[in-house]
Amino acid sequence: MTHELIDRLAIRDLIENWAVWRDAGDWERFATVWHDDGVMHATWFQGPAADFIRVTKDGWARGISILHFLGGTSIDLVENRAVVQSKMTISQRGDVQGVACDVVCTGRFYDFVEKRNGRWGLVVRQPIYEKDRVDPIDPAANLDLDQAALARFPAGYRHLAYIQTQIGYTVKLDMPQLEGTEVEKLYARGKDWLAGKPI
Repeated sequence: MTHELIDRLAIRDLIENWAVWRDAGDWERFATVWHDDGVMHATWFQGPAADFIRVTKDGWARGISILHFLGGTSIDLVENRAVVQSKMTISQRGDVQGVACDVVCTGRFYDFVEKRNGRWGLVVRQPIYEKDRVDPIDPAANLDLDQAALARFPAGYRHLAYIQTQIGYTVKLDMPQLEGTEVEKLYARGKDWLAGKPI
């Protein structure tokens, strides 16, 4: 096997481990996918990976259910740096105005990863939110969303933001979506990262 193929396999393993270990609550191993200065961005959290682990554990203790499913992965690799895009869904279950619902958001993880001292790790994870929907768990339930409140949120993660706000999170309103200024800026940062510039 070539060194590049070994690196690509290691990166793919890293990305898959993030989803499995995080959703399984395997916090000790989940911490190992990050470098010490790793940063997580999400609708409801932006900050150091260590803090993300802490608040995610707190959410688990309060019964908050957010799960992830991965699809295909594309890796742009230059020496000891890579930008990795992975198709994914975020699935969150919770009450929306008293109705038990599932919200599913489709998008991509856009990851800045680096090999340091022989180990690949996440430096920054930034999701791109493409589209979402909300469904009552009981299809016969009557779900009446506040349309004015819903319209305040970006189209790519409108329903996800709605349910997260309902349970008390403050949602960031300028996250990258399928198109627009924010995702173009993210792509530019990715090119700079691969060119060796600081993130």
